[in-house]
Amino acid sequence: MLRKWAVHKDMADVNAYTAKRLKDMAQSLEGVAKTFERSREENGLTREDGIAALEAASAMVCGECETCGIKRECRRGEEEENYYLYYLLRTFEKKGRVEFEDMPRRFLEVCRRKSDYLGQLNRNLGRATMNLAWKNRFLESRDAVMVQFEELAGILEEFSGQMERAMDVTRTWEDELRAALRKRRVVAESLLVLQYEEQRREVFMNARTTNGRCMTARDAAEVIGRAMKGVWSPSRDGKIIITRNTAPFRFVEDGKYRILFGSSRVPREGEEISGDSYTFKSGIPGQAIMSLSDGMGSGKAANSDSEKVIELTEQLLGTGFSARAALKLVNTVVLLTGQNERPATLDLCLVDLYSGVVEIMKLGAVASFIMGHDSVETLESEHVPAGVLNPVEPVLLSKKLWDGDRIVMVSDGVLDAMPGEEKEEAFKDFLRGLKAAGPQETAEMILTFALSFEGEPRDDMTVLVGGIYGR
Repeated sequence: MLRKWAVHKDMADVNAYTAKRLKDMAQSLEGVAKTFERSREENGLTREDGIAALEAASAMVCGECETCGIKRECRRGEEEENYYLYYLLRTFEKKGRVEFEDMPRRFLEVCRRKSDYLGQLNRNLGRATMNLAWKNRFLESRDAVMVQFEELAGILEEFSGQMERAMDVTRTWEDELRAALRKRRVVAESLLVLQYEEQRREVFMNARTTNGRCMTARDAAEVIGRAMKGVWSPSRDGKIIITRNTAPFRFVEDGKYRILFGSSRVPREGEEISGDSYTFKSGIPGQAIMSLSDGMGSGKAANSDSEKVIELTEQLLGTGFSARAALKLVNTVVLLTGQNERPATLDLCLVDLYSGVVEIMKLGAVASFIMGHDSVETLESEHVPAGVLNPVEPVLLSKKLWDGDRIVMVSDGVLDAMPGEEKEEAFKDFLRGLKAAGPQETAEMILTFALSFEGEPRDDMTVLVGGIYGR
């Protein structure tokens, strides 16, 4: 028994050490982020830009000539507020160039090279505008990187806290587990059982068989489930076969709920490929993910944009990023890669299969709907698509689900097809009258209803349905 306790203590020490190191890393990243001051975007040309443009034009065209007084205006502008300079800059920003009628009367009357001067002035102001755009782009990118330092620090600190709060309950279950596995000729050479705040449990062990035969990890999960009174599964990233060679295995306790998915979609008329992309997936243990992205426009280009957003979101969530952090990072990546010229929406739904709570976050996506036993609820938030605005702060929408509830997510093509002015209300009325059915059948009925008003779809249409069921 002393040897077994030593194993448990070593694992607990490693856990504590890892948690402390992660917290130290989080604090370091926070310190790096704080060294940057939040940049303030410059929204227009400044008086310094205007003075520099006027002086450069005078130097290139006027030489020693001061007949029209433009040079005196330049010098006066450096010392005091100059109404004409302000008018000149705002005129250029509005029209994209300064024309003859925008110049002072004396200049038009006496200047012999007014065309040359005006052309040079417009070129100088154009360069200043371009420099301003690049400067703002740089500041925006720098802020985006700073925000991600902050987000990564938060993720590490959150994970560190989870590790610190995990309870080592190995001694409670060790005898039952070893005995149950031994009956199936499986030896657990080392064993660790952790229990988290939401009562979710995980089993880590180095295991091998003793009879020369193999055993699937799924069969071992059933043995663990019978011993620990629950439904268990092997981790998706672990080995699937236990052999006579010792190897590490991880098993996770399934949630109280399970989810079934359904989908139905049709591309815009004249297109072979839909610009919408979606995914269904189990993320971290006990969590299910539904995500939908609508690329700008339709066809192959829109599909490529929305697919990138979906794939990146899926990868981040699968590695333990929170929904909020994942959406903010996706927004930053899209912003920095220049995809903001063709922004894609993102509709993200995460279902906790232990508690039955669904969390929905949106970037530019239309409303989602929760179909209960006798009601339909709308979940929506107003936000620009991914990559358009930085920093972005997604709004978290949360709802407790019960056995038989269904989550409905749609692209804007479905809602736009609804009759009348109040599209969402018309859609909710239809959902209220929809008969009880499985997720796939529900998705198909919704799309059929939407197409009944369109004939041929004028936009990509996608419907996702997730049904929540108690185990």
